[in-house]
Amino acid sequence: MRLGSGTFAAGCVVIEVLGVALFLRGFFPAPVFSGAERQAESPAPEPSAGASSNWTELPPPLFSKVVILLIDALRDDFVFGSKGVKFMPYTTYLVEKGSSLSFVAEAKPPTVTMPRIKALLTGSLPGFIDVVRNLNSPTLMEDNVITRAKAAGKRIIFYGDETWVKLFPKHFVEYDGTTSFFVSDYTEVDNNVTRHLDKVLKRQDWDMLILHYLGLDHIGHISGPSSPLVGHKLSEMDSILMKIHTALLAEERDPLLPSLLVLCGDHGMSEAGGHGASSMEEVNTALVLVSSAFERKPGDVRHPTRIQQTDLAATLSIGLGLPIPKSNTGGLMFPVVEGRPMREQLRFLHLNTVQLSKLLQENVPSYNKEPGFEQFKVSERLHRNWIRLYLEENNSEVVFNLGAKVRRQYLDALRTLKLSLSRRAAQYDVYSMAVGTVLVLEALILLLLSVPQALSSRAELDVPLLSPVCSLLFYLLLLALTALHVVVCTAADSSCYLCSLPWLAAGGVMTLIAALLCAGMSALTRVFAGGKCLSQVGLAFQNPPQSTSRWSELDLLSFLGTVGHVLSLGASSFIEEEHQTCSDHKAELSVLAALSLTMIFVLVQKRCSLTSKVAMAFGLLGIYCYRAAIGNVLFPWQQDNKDISKGITEARFVYVFVLGILFTGTKDLLKSQIIAADFTARTVGLWEIHSGLVLLATLLLRPHNLPVLVLSLAIQTIMAQFIWRPLRHDVAEVTVMHYWFGQAFFYFQGNSNSIATVDISAGFVGLDAYMEIPAMFLTAFATYSGPVLWASHLVNFLTSEASSGSALSHACFCYALICSIPVSVYIILVTSLRYHLFIWSVFSPKLLYEGMHLLITAAVCIFFTAMDQTNTKS
Repeated sequence: MRLGSGTFAAGCVVIEVLGVALFLRGFFPAPVFSGAERQAESPAPEPSAGASSNWTELPPPLFSKVVILLIDALRDDFVFGSKGVKFMPYTTYLVEKGSSLSFVAEAKPPTVTMPRIKALLTGSLPGFIDVVRNLNSPTLMEDNVITRAKAAGKRIIFYGDETWVKLFPKHFVEYDGTTSFFVSDYTEVDNNVTRHLDKVLKRQDWDMLILHYLGLDHIGHISGPSSPLVGHKLSEMDSILMKIHTALLAEERDPLLPSLLVLCGDHGMSEAGGHGASSMEEVNTALVLVSSAFERKPGDVRHPTRIQQTDLAATLSIGLGLPIPKSNTGGLMFPVVEGRPMREQLRFLHLNTVQLSKLLQENVPSYNKEPGFEQFKVSERLHRNWIRLYLEENNSEVVFNLGAKVRRQYLDALRTLKLSLSRRAAQYDVYSMAVGTVLVLEALILLLLSVPQALSSRAELDVPLLSPVCSLLFYLLLLALTALHVVVCTAADSSCYLCSLPWLAAGGVMTLIAALLCAGMSALTRVFAGGKCLSQVGLAFQNPPQSTSRWSELDLLSFLGTVGHVLSLGASSFIEEEHQTCSDHKAELSVLAALSLTMIFVLVQKRCSLTSKVAMAFGLLGIYCYRAAIGNVLFPWQQDNKDISKGITEARFVYVFVLGILFTGTKDLLKSQIIAADFTARTVGLWEIHSGLVLLATLLLRPHNLPVLVLSLAIQTIMAQFIWRPLRHDVAEVTVMHYWFGQAFFYFQGNSNSIATVDISAGFVGLDAYMEIPAMFLTAFATYSGPVLWASHLVNFLTSEASSGSALSHACFCYALICSIPVSVYIILVTSLRYHLFIWSVFSPKLLYEGMHLLITAAVCIFFTAMDQTNTKS
């Protein structure tokens, strides 16, 4: 079966995308959870050894009302550092001298909102795949504090981030949700919460009040933690906390239980203003518990202690007199109950350890050999003896000393159980990972074996598909793979994703693996049967007239670049070099932005039609007006620079010209289809589409990145005019250089392998409300504008050559191959490093980025193939 090299490459990349998706599905494990229905279970009774202990019910609540004040992106130094002292005086007073307990709560990666809310309320460790689910949060089915509180008749009111409403759609007696993704707004999004406060604090018809403020997080995304806006927002939050605390104190009466005010953050904020990964600034969050129950004596100095963020779920459950969520992996924050009688302390710790031990039994087959389980049994035995002694001698010093020993034993058991469960959270679906890896490697091998034919002058190759499928080997392989699938799915201790698929779908995967394996073996046989050495894979990248025996310098550089890229991915740290321009230098930034916009027009407009030139000029002017409207740059004639429209009108003005230029380019392409061999219309149309994408990138990128965009366009112009054409580089070399320049500018614009550097504010340029699809598209385009613009320029460069022939097919094949090698090797590397200390904080984000690069490569290859078909018809 004969295929064009572009079509073949596009098919291989699509198969690799399928393999990577399957690998990721197995790599990101399901979190530790309890599958047993224990909602109606009676609480574990107090241990007793023949004594008449009748404490079989849950302990009564410690607090009458609970207010959770969650400030998004409240990292620890915003409260406990110099910013807290300066901008949050009331909170600082409570921390240093008031009735409070202070903690630095560590949030495990991924440090994004939805997984962190789950961790706070379920006590479980959300999976890394929740980064994707964060965009559209589903209903939370896990056992959690909110569900338990509602079942106990607690009346819950919520105002703030609508993620809570999505997670708990029928749990609040009153709520008002605001979108968390419209990061351009940091004022109304908080005013929408505060406007309810005066009314609700005067009412007595609620038991829990949850407030989720988003403004601080949005300021971080817009201008970073050093922005002057951060101080103003912290002061605003401090006044809100004072209002709530004052109202709670005014309601407290002696006969009633005290109230509890929880000040916390869901995650921190990186020095660039983002979050999602594992830097200290992102994982360390402030947690302050304020209650008259925590009154301190004069001279009692309490420093913030480190805990896990998951510990809050068990603490809130105990405080509200609720069962601990059954999937909880956290421990009770002991200072909360330290002032209670010894019997109550031990009762609380016993309930927590019983819950953790049951969770361990459900998730670890050899649970009875785990040190934490053994410590729990020892603690329970000591507790039983203490109960007997306590009932006999209520006030004896011996009873107190033994109780303190039991307490220490319980705390040690809690720490060990938590460690065992956190290790269990790193269990992988190895079967799905293996199948995905096989698919990726098979596609890569086919690409490598097809290099000599695919890069030949005809750009066609004979793909051995029909003959292998009809061979005996194919059916034997399919039978063996099917048998292996049955064995794995019937013998596996844990569930596998592939085993949960319908048999028809799983059979399709096995058929694809068998067919690709046979095709690869057939291609390999033909290579050796024809007397060809595998070294021709490297020789095919050279200029056929100049060299037939060794690699050129550029081939060697491309090879070393690919190897270096793979090795860098194996490093246990991120590759990043971020540059920021402080808002204090607004005048200099304004001049730099104006010069950059002028240079962009000079570099892009030369091959556009007159209409597109005019649209480009007005679009670039609108971009400067947009940046001035939101306060990034200055208008020369408007020094006060009043924020009137927040840039929405100006950005939409630019979008009109972007769409106009793209429409003009598409029209010229269609014209080249109608008028056969209309070379000029095709080249002009492609360049106008390229210029439209440049205009869109100029709008979305931060102003300090405009010089980076100018540099990228200037390099494209210089390389095309003085390097590629005069030196007659072949298609393979030009394609590889475009690919690596695109990768380089991905990092030059401030991106890294860390999720925290994704600029989500780009997704809301010109939007006055959150719209999921446009926001996702704009964010993705802004993030990958470097690779996209270089791929677009590659199409223009190759198409501009009238004698290009099958250049786009060659380019598609080379693009697919140069991207497939790092992805394939890195999958194997990540598999071998899956128990590394930094697997979730460093290697997992890198894997997601490599998967995204492969997805973009698939889109590029499909576009190249479609353009090649258009050229062929023309």
